[in-house]
Amino acid sequence: MSYGFLDIAVTPSVRAVQEQMGVDHVWSDFQGNRAFDRFTENEAAFIADRDSFYMASVSETGWPYVQHRGGPRGFLKVVDERTLAFPDYRGNRQYISTGNVMADGRVSLFLMDYVHRARLKIYAHAEILTPEADPALTEQLETPGYRGKVERIYRLRLDAFDWNCPQHITPRFTEAQVAEAVAPLRQRLAELEAEVRELRASAG
Repeated sequence: MSYGFLDIAVTPSVRAVQEQMGVDHVWSDFQGNRAFDRFTENEAAFIADRDSFYMASVSETGWPYVQHRGGPRGFLKVVDERTLAFPDYRGNRQYISTGNVMADGRVSLFLMDYVHRARLKIYAHAEILTPEADPALTEQLETPGYRGKVERIYRLRLDAFDWNCPQHITPRFTEAQVAEAVAPLRQRLAELEAEVRELRASAG
């Protein structure tokens, strides 16, 4: 079984560098334990927990462009084992990623979990739909109460994915995660402050 992600990522120039660095034997006949061409429950759960990711596209002049995509937690949906979709919220209105995808649908996604030092990378072909083009999908992607205006829908057909090792990932925490972690400390502090006030009152 081929290792699908490397089948795409490893080009002749990459192989040349691997040979130069003396690691070509590691990857020349590498066989993954599966093709990594469909999401399992593990990837689906990881994706559903993200509130942002990075997406790279390629311009008609050959330049790569990386854009941060953010939204409510779980806004990137696993539609089925080989399909992702997300709503494109109105941003700075430069439409660079949109224009790139219309010319060349190849994209690469990078999903980070800084807390657990995990990262998922994805190769896919993207297509752009109007919200009216697929009402059922649009409804699936809606987040009631979210302030972002949906301008279009991105639907991505998976080519391959892979997991990176946790090396060099610095753990980072969101404001909500920090607040949750220190909540018991705040509660205990409030209790101690109340005890101090009672002791002072009784001593007076």
